[in-house]
Amino acid sequence: MHCELLVPGLFAERAAARLPALELLLARGRCASASAQRAEDWLRDAFELGDDPLPAGALSVLGAGGEPGDALWARADPVHLQLMRDRLILVPGAALDVTRGEADTLAAALGFQVLTPTAWAARVDFTAEAPPPLEMAGREVELRSHSPAHAALNEAQMALHEHPVNAAREARGVPAVNSVWLWGSGRAPKAALGRWKSVSADDPLALGLARLAGAQHNPAAASADDWLRRMPEDGRHLVLLDELRVPVDYQEKLARLERDWFAPLLAALRAGRIGMVTIHVPDGPECAAYETIRADLRRFWRRPKALESYAA
Repeated sequence: MHCELLVPGLFAERAAARLPALELLLARGRCASASAQRAEDWLRDAFELGDDPLPAGALSVLGAGGEPGDALWARADPVHLQLMRDRLILVPGAALDVTRGEADTLAAALGFQVLTPTAWAARVDFTAEAPPPLEMAGREVELRSHSPAHAALNEAQMALHEHPVNAAREARGVPAVNSVWLWGSGRAPKAALGRWKSVSADDPLALGLARLAGAQHNPAAASADDWLRRMPEDGRHLVLLDELRVPVDYQEKLARLERDWFAPLLAALRAGRIGMVTIHVPDGPECAAYETIRADLRRFWRRPKALESYAA
């Protein structure tokens, strides 16, 4: 079995503590370099969809078990836009702790479809070429006032303003879902080509690509041990671990990935339970993939080094 991990954001911050399993896999593996790109573009290329913008909305509907048909769909993800003097800062839904009940109620007021609490979709009649909200987390945003997407955004913001769900959130001292982020509009492709037998992810976009390519598509497991128990013994399998893209509790998330994924996979590689581990870091500065087989672990002269050295 070949386990491939897609881990965007892995080199985004300096690790507060050493990560023995991850550092060993990175040090002993073979490095394949490529230009840095966001995770969505990596997935588009990996499933051989060409250079056109990724129709994330339609693919996400497909990944959530829906049928997008020939309609134009956009992702319309819940966000909080925070006014900081004369600029707007975007807080993505993944940092807002939106419950399923809140998502269902708010999306119903907008006529949108809930795929997950933080991933919504809407049928549209325009293109939305903005980057995904995880790419914009904590960054200043600019809203184009004369675009069709902006008109739809204004309507959504008016419906969300003083909505009872948001009033309750503000009463609890948490940010309101005061806007949506429109991106990834387009029609579902007819086919995709993937090299994996299965894809495991929380993101419906990745699951939609897997479904389109005829691969198994599963919700993300809680840990590598859980994942290994339900995976077949052969073939290539992709796991998307994208929680590091949200710059909240980064060190805690990194430590959890070490404990729940990197350490168990290293142990499984040593025991011969799996034959190869590849860690893809699409947004890394130099290296896109670290590929390790069991024999590589004997390369003692390749000493593990701190994670920040890979981002230098």
